Amino acid sequence: MSLPPPLSPRENVRLPALYGSSDYSFREDFKYRYRANPYQEKLKSFSSFVLQDHEGEHFAGHWQKVFANQNPLVVEIGAGYGDFMASYCMAHPQENYVAIDYRFRRSLSVAQRLAKIEGHNFRYLRAKGERISFLFGPQEVQKVFIFFPDPWPKLRHHKKRLINPHYLHLLSNILTEGGEIWLKTDHDDYATWMEESFAQEKSLSLIWQSHDLYHEYPAHPLTTYPTKFEKIFLGQGIAIKAFILRKKLCPA
Repeated sequence: MSLPPPLSPRENVRLPALYGSSDYSFREDFKYRYRANPYQEKLKSFSSFVLQDHEGEHFAGHWQKVFANQNPLVVEIGAGYGDFMASYCMAHPQENYVAIDYRFRRSLSVAQRLAKIEGHNFRYLRAKGERISFLFGPQEVQKVFIFFPDPWPKLRHHKKRLINPHYLHLLSNILTEGGEIWLKTDHDDYATWMEESFAQEKSLSLIWQSHDLYHEYPAHPLTTYPTKFEKIFLGQGIAIKAFILRKKLCPA
């Protein structure tokens, strides 16, 4: 894959103290630490569709060139074991799909699975989801999926939660006007936290929600491709909380 010229340097992101101000992965000067890892080496054999660490950042604002088409771009943050990604990509060949996850061993398992799918309307980034504003350009993404992010249940760890007003603002920046964010969680407190965060990002509207997805809306598209963790939660009788946010249109 030839790399296009990088976008103009961005200013360092300044975070509110509560939201990961000590997390350098949000900053422009962040660097991944190289660690000798057998899974990282094995992932290189899937380089036709797998990008690692900073490699995906070279394509910010240029993903249509990567896919060589004008199809809408869909992003999944936290691809897990690839259950949703694989099913969605096969069912929606007219969309370009970029998934992000940072776990080495799990990423290799997903890559091996994706290699069997024809068409390759996808790319897999073994990278940090916090790097979202460096991986995609402004108004480049039509839809974002975030399913079952780590709830960090202990109070002292709440600052590590991915969904917060600052991160929602970053997501809003990469969304097209009318673009959407689809979220799911099994965790009641995190669901409440999410709703409080939604209210603080004025560029996004909460257009749909459910606090018991499979009982209230069993035919909703969000029930179509359950993830591995989702099946576990459902088997335990846990209600799935789900939300859809939409980016507001700018005044004409």
